[in-house]
Amino acid sequence: MLGRVLIVDDDPDFCELLAAGFRHYDLEVVTKSSAADALAVLTAPGEEFDAVLTDLQMPGMDGIAFCQQVATHHPELPVVVMTAFATLETAIAAIRADAYDFIQKPLHLEATAVRMQRVVRERKLREEVKRLKLEIEAQRPLAAAGIIGGSPAMQEVFDLIDRVADTDVSALITGETGTGKEVAARALHARGRRKDGPFVAVNCSAIPEGLFESELFGHVRGAFTDARNERPGLLQQAHGGTLFLDEIGDMPVSVQPKLLRALEERVIRPVGGNREVPIDIRTVVATNVDLETAVAEGRFREDLFFRVNVIHLHLPPLRARGGDILMLAQHFLERFSAQNGKKVLGIQSSAAERLLAYSWPGNVRELRNCIERAVALTRYQQIAVEDLPEKIRTYERSHVVVASDDPSELLTMEEVESRYIARVMEAVGGNKTLAAKVLGFDRKTLYRKLDRYQIQTAS
Repeated sequence: MLGRVLIVDDDPDFCELLAAGFRHYDLEVVTKSSAADALAVLTAPGEEFDAVLTDLQMPGMDGIAFCQQVATHHPELPVVVMTAFATLETAIAAIRADAYDFIQKPLHLEATAVRMQRVVRERKLREEVKRLKLEIEAQRPLAAAGIIGGSPAMQEVFDLIDRVADTDVSALITGETGTGKEVAARALHARGRRKDGPFVAVNCSAIPEGLFESELFGHVRGAFTDARNERPGLLQQAHGGTLFLDEIGDMPVSVQPKLLRALEERVIRPVGGNREVPIDIRTVVATNVDLETAVAEGRFREDLFFRVNVIHLHLPPLRARGGDILMLAQHFLERFSAQNGKKVLGIQSSAAERLLAYSWPGNVRELRNCIERAVALTRYQQIAVEDLPEKIRTYERSHVVVASDDPSELLTMEEVESRYIARVMEAVGGNKTLAAKVLGFDRKTLYRKLDRYQIQTAS
């Protein structure tokens, strides 16, 4: 059932008529013939309601006084007032008594049921927004660093961050593109004793190979043609704080032994320099590729891998985080509503269903962009389905069908294997080591099948 409604009217036949009609609209109904009986059932143990529909003119306590009592003792419960004597004065009185809505008799049964459905949905939406705000508030220390979530997978991440944040051990953060690896690195920095020091982020894939050594270690004047002035490197700039090396799998092999020595000896030698400079840094690295595979293929040094992989922090893809999707959506909604000066309070249930059904290949970054767009487009206080991008509105999960009464629809074993391997690779974010374990293959067999079936991977 969509929700539970309490109907209050001194006409039992009218109450039963409404109750019978409402049940066709997935509304469970309880009827009472007086305001006093209604107040009693509202306070009874185990009785919970999503909305109240009450008559205005009743013996004893009238609808206005009843509405005031409900507003005082059950402020979260919406009350809709109905009357056959609708005037401007009664409408104002109902509003002043905190009535949620006002309906004039004679009622149109279908229209009234639809209206009560909307009241119930909006109440549930407000409760969901309230719950999400409480969960976000409970995570405020980590949320301040930009990382939130309530799923078991993310609770493990939070626990590990809290346990190692105040140490200097190196950390390797893995996960698909867009899962928030830099956000997690900043959370490690912000919650540790180096929080007042610099946080220097380096995207290894964005530095040309010829400039890599100079960027990391700095250079002295005259070290090369364009070195007109001495320049400290990024490792030296991070002194006293945290150095974050993003996409470390793209670091040139020629630079890797020099970085390893710097991390081991805690000194650097600028390009063209004769003296060593001490550094005091914590190193956090991140990658969306499988470094173990890169080591096996000779693209990454094994000794450097062991040096940076003291603590391994894996960020799950958004599709594996369940209700975190809505929590993050609400977080972004509040941020972009404030930035754009719009009063957007929540997300309609139909839109929330589409968000939960989508696979989010772009992970948290894609969700953030989606909500920013929706907040900008929506005309209402809740994001609707039409405010979402078309690919999210129309998304349908693909399934491997292996059963059918029609032989022409059955798949060959090669096709089944091809689709299943592709699905596993998608689920593990292209991590070949993990995919091989899930499939029960060794890595050479997996590589051969990926090549045979021409399956594209993220890594």
